[in-house]
Amino acid sequence: MTRQLISTGSKWEPIIGYSRAVKVGNQIFVSGTTGTNAEGKVAQGDLEAQTTQAILNIKAGLEKAGATLENVVRTRMYMTNIKEWEKAARAHGSFFKDIRPATAMVEVSKLIDPEMLIEIEADAVI
Repeated sequence: MTRQLISTGSKWEPIIGYSRAVKVGNQIFVSGTTGTNAEGKVAQGDLEAQTTQAILNIKAGLEKAGATLENVVRTRMYMTNIKEWEKAARAHGSFFKDIRPATAMVEVSKLIDPEMLIEIEADAVI
């Protein structure tokens, strides 16, 4: 079975030893993705904006693998403050309201950068 590695070109990928996504057969597994924009910044203190950007980043990775958000079957959201879950839910719902993948929302104590409020993983099937 063919294994395709999808890269963003991030300096961290070779250091940590990961890919943005891995495509094996008709399945695509997208790594934990934050709301970092092209300049490497996140919308400080704005969970909804970070969630939106994270999903846009996931979308870009999926497209490199020949998929779209419509192919997503599962997402996992790791956030630093579960009390604000509705902000992440609104952003997630704006992309996935009709696709409706299986999902989970989990609170974590912190992410790699204290400004990051959410990290999202996604699995897709073509």
